[in-house]
Amino acid sequence: MDDLTVAGIIPARYGSTRLPGKALEQILGKPMVQRVYERSAQSSVLDTVCVATDDERIARAVEGFGGRAIMTSPDHPSGTDRLAEAVQSLDAEIVVNIQGDQPFIDPAMIDEVVEPFLDDESINMTTVMHPISRAEDIEDTACVKVVVDRAGFALYFSRSLIPYPETDEPHGVYEHVGLYAYRAGFLHKIANLPPTLLERVESLEQLRVLEHGYRIRVVETACRDNEFSGFSVDTADDLARAEAMLRQRGLE
Repeated sequence: MDDLTVAGIIPARYGSTRLPGKALEQILGKPMVQRVYERSAQSSVLDTVCVATDDERIARAVEGFGGRAIMTSPDHPSGTDRLAEAVQSLDAEIVVNIQGDQPFIDPAMIDEVVEPFLDDESINMTTVMHPISRAEDIEDTACVKVVVDRAGFALYFSRSLIPYPETDEPHGVYEHVGLYAYRAGFLHKIANLPPTLLERVESLEQLRVLEHGYRIRVVETACRDNEFSGFSVDTADDLARAEAMLRQRGLE
């Protein structure tokens, strides 16, 4: 099981409600998609990295810095659907969905999300979580929480606080990191599943998997600079914050 072929795919569409073309926005002289690509390429488990896009401008930028771009339909409703189309061009057994708006993804986190597949042939999908340390994140609905069973499989994902502290029992609260890995066949299966009620209510696509009765193994990451590695760019202000974080860490 240690010779699985693993592909990292970065879905990057041009359209964005709050920041159109954000994949091409510069962060200290590099387009964001390049920063995601270069961080991902440092993973020890990926055999290939590519960008799945619907726009020639993004494809040209990727090829310009020496990366591989795969053109996909502009009509995909989600990144998962774009991923499912892109993987048809690849010979991969495991597919890692790397968010195109997280320019500082930790390569070790990619290694962590793939590792369960090496140990357990029954696992079809994995993702990542980390403990929440900032009080403001507890009530932030943009900070998605996850609870897992004793074997590490997801029980539920929510924008609400879970578990709710009705008693004083000591417990942790975990944030879900939007990094996923799938067996290629399972990716095609879930891309064809109809949307579900809880998915629509919470606007969380991963709930579709749970509602259809499938399991998601959740790995607690050992990466601790989560403010940096999990940072997502959604606005122009986020671009300025991204540059500030790079300077603070001496990573210009």
